Amino acid sequence: MNIVVCLKQVPDLQQIRIKDRKALLEGAPLVFGDMDKSALEEAARIKEKVEGTKVTALAMGGKKLKDGIKEALAIGADEAVLLIDPLFADFDAASKAQALAQAIEKIGEYDLVLCGEGSTDNYSGQTGPRLAEILDLPQITYVRELEAGEGKVKAVRNMEESFEVVEAELPALVTVADEINQPRLASLRDILKAGRKPVQELTAADLGFSEDEEAAIKMVSNLAPEQDRKQVVFEGDLDEVSEGLINALTQEGVLGR
Repeated sequence: MNIVVCLKQVPDLQQIRIKDRKALLEGAPLVFGDMDKSALEEAARIKEKVEGTKVTALAMGGKKLKDGIKEALAIGADEAVLLIDPLFADFDAASKAQALAQAIEKIGEYDLVLCGEGSTDNYSGQTGPRLAEILDLPQITYVRELEAGEGKVKAVRNMEESFEVVEAELPALVTVADEINQPRLASLRDILKAGRKPVQELTAADLGFSEDEEAAIKMVSNLAPEQDRKQVVFEGDLDEVSEGLINALTQEGVLGR
């Protein structure tokens, strides 16, 4: 079985500072998103169960991706394909899906494409479904349990109020939720072995994109929500403070009576 796992580098949310409602990304380290790591972990688990499985990590990003991909190779990917080009930075979800699709076609034979349900930064949730449409693959989304083998996948989908069990013939695309597993930490031995695994780099030109490529959707602004503090002080005993707090929250529409 050949599995392609799509990964995206994002700024570490724990290291981002907010100033004037704007995120300061300069200096924030880049990491793979939590759900992308879960997708990679799930591929590694399938590899352990299904003999002959090959896992290819497909990632898009900047020059720092060359160092970051070592984590994916250490966790379980057998090889990596990196999409590195300044042009990719301005791509929207549709363009990114198109680039990933063309890269997957260059990779060649595949049975299963795994993606995170959404990226940690924007969480649009569009890349996986768009990619499935371009590749003309059946897709299963919001997956919390996954079995693969014998030409099909069986998945349990999280529908919030219920669970849904579905099957699809391979090849197929699956997007996973973070509750599907707990990604492993790579051992020192695996990290050392990762440096010897093959890594291929592709540019925008390699995938047929030109410099005048324009995204259909452009980000106008990305601001943190305003947080106005009321600075209301409640005085008195516990009952009086509780009653005052309840009345204030009711007036704000937070609570209903």
